[in-house]
Amino acid sequence: MGQITRSRRAQIQREAASIRIRGQREGFPTEQIVTALRNTCQELTPLEAWRLALGWSRAQVVAQVAALYLADGLHPPALSEAMLCRFEHGPDRPGQEYAMMLARAYGTHPDQLGLRPRCVCGRGEREYGQPYETHPEWAPVLPPGVELMSTASGLPAIRESLRLALLDAPHGNPAVAELAEAAVEYYALTYSRHAPVPLFNEVHAARGLLGDALATPADEVTGTELRRAAGWLSALLGNLAFHLGDHSGARTHLAVAGSLGDRTGDARLAAWTLGAQSMVSRHRQDLPAALAYAHAGAGRAPSPLVRAQLLGWAVLPSLAQTGQAADAEHALGEATSILAADSAGGEPGRFGFDAAELDLHEAEAWLALGRADRAADRAEASAAGCVPHTPGWAAATLVLAQAEALPHPGDAAARTLDVLERIPAERLRSTARERLQRVVATLGDTNIATVRDLHERVRILPPLIDIHGRSTV
Repeated sequence: MGQITRSRRAQIQREAASIRIRGQREGFPTEQIVTALRNTCQELTPLEAWRLALGWSRAQVVAQVAALYLADGLHPPALSEAMLCRFEHGPDRPGQEYAMMLARAYGTHPDQLGLRPRCVCGRGEREYGQPYETHPEWAPVLPPGVELMSTASGLPAIRESLRLALLDAPHGNPAVAELAEAAVEYYALTYSRHAPVPLFNEVHAARGLLGDALATPADEVTGTELRRAAGWLSALLGNLAFHLGDHSGARTHLAVAGSLGDRTGDARLAAWTLGAQSMVSRHRQDLPAALAYAHAGAGRAPSPLVRAQLLGWAVLPSLAQTGQAADAEHALGEATSILAADSAGGEPGRFGFDAAELDLHEAEAWLALGRADRAADRAEASAAGCVPHTPGWAAATLVLAQAEALPHPGDAAARTLDVLERIPAERLRSTARERLQRVVATLGDTNIATVRDLHERVRILPPLIDIHGRSTV
């Protein structure tokens, strides 16, 4: 294949995004989208066409392959974006192991990627596009920490276990306290897997079960542990209320969480709650309160990682929105240094913190400071660090679209439409909807087909909660 010019490469990217979105709207399987891509853009190799059909960047592919190795208990390989580019365009060709892992990441077969390995189980080679049977080793693998459990079955089961334990010990005991703590951990670690409305209902019900035991605990130690669990459940309710657009409710739940954190001496709960209150204040445009909460939370952080979280999540955006660029960069530098020095590379879950989250906060800070170029770079890094099609990925992708909206309106609109195609309406948090509105406002009335499509899709997007307070899901 001859050398493809930069302008033609950009044209291929635009055409691929348009074809992918049309195919997804029609419900085409990925393989059919790949065929359409290769028929239209004949320069594409099968390996690159599959990546574009899924809408992934090379950084996302590298992250997915690394996640597969970790899931298998192996050290991630040295696969890089540059290596993947050479695999896609030549002259390099992946070995059998890389070919297998790329196929698993894409949810297909190596020969569908144009790699045609010879399978040792006796399944022979076949030409691209021919029918195939599912090979057990090529089934998609879930990322580390993700379990196969549905919202409908998993959430009620946790609450039911807590209810049964309290029936046996109405005033609580160490086992009940431990179960309440386990419930908090479950909700925090699976937060992003559930739509906000059903998760809010379950956390609310679980907290309600603790009421009698909190009123008359079996002993002082049990009472303290149950109050601590109730505090973290209240923190989750505050966060969920915020993601449902109920800022007044969020303030109420967070106030309870902060009070219980202070009463039980749980410094991390108290600090995290102050960060959440800063977040709510920013969205209410009360920036002085946001800064005060942010600095108070960072000052009370009981560990370096919690301080990094408060700096990135609360202090940095508050400073950026008030135009304090130098102080914002100082807070960012400290948070980055702490996270880089953390041996575990961050913590998972709603109360945890990692590089992808810091990248997201940095991207939005640069947008607030008028640096769309730097915002785009960090938003792309954040999206690459997230599991695709999760709320974190959606947030980073929408921030990236906003950063691209003025220089590349068609691409930004196509990127945003892709989020709407991949994330069901009931899983779009209020924060994602606000980012959608910011993208639309930045795009304006640009007379481009994808921009017009985006305006219509956002206009008809159903709310999470209707005007009568009822869930629309």
